[in-house]
Amino acid sequence: MAAATVETVGEKLSTIKVNGVRPSEKAVRKVAGRYNVELGNITTHNVLQLKKLNEAVFPVAYNDKFYIEVTSAGDLAKIAYFNDVVVGAVCCRYETMCDEKSLYIMTLGTLAPYRRYGVGKLLLDHVFEHCEKDPSIKRICLHVQVNNTTALEFYDKHGFENKELCQNYYRLEPSEAYLLVKKIN
Repeated sequence: MAAATVETVGEKLSTIKVNGVRPSEKAVRKVAGRYNVELGNITTHNVLQLKKLNEAVFPVAYNDKFYIEVTSAGDLAKIAYFNDVVVGAVCCRYETMCDEKSLYIMTLGTLAPYRRYGVGKLLLDHVFEHCEKDPSIKRICLHVQVNNTTALEFYDKHGFENKELCQNYYRLEPSEAYLLVKKIN
């Protein structure tokens, strides 16, 4: 009797929609270690969560135009849910560098308590997968503040090279940033 009840409950749970989608229909669900991490689109319904996340993670504030644009960025902007809690995000845009199409990472961050669980790697892997689908993208670029050793080590570990020091890039101290680039084959 107990086994039948568990099956019935399991069947009922599989028919419940979460955010308008049944669990079996979710587009992106990956496991980072032992933890469920799901990437979702940034929409008008969750963009304020992205704003709060960015305020907690980054020392710079992004304007309203940034948040309006990322709601329509599709695959270029994803939010990471760690067991259904927003803990990270990545937002990118296309740019031209050396007359070639590049993908610029505007933001990629994870809340401090959720670092070292593979969330950042999952977000960066999503960027890599996007680039694999579009062979016209020749490189991935981003800027990192010179004193952010954690981010510099993370990107170095994933094949990014420090290409140049940009003076007065930020309106905070230190104002310098490194331009990091990863060429796509």
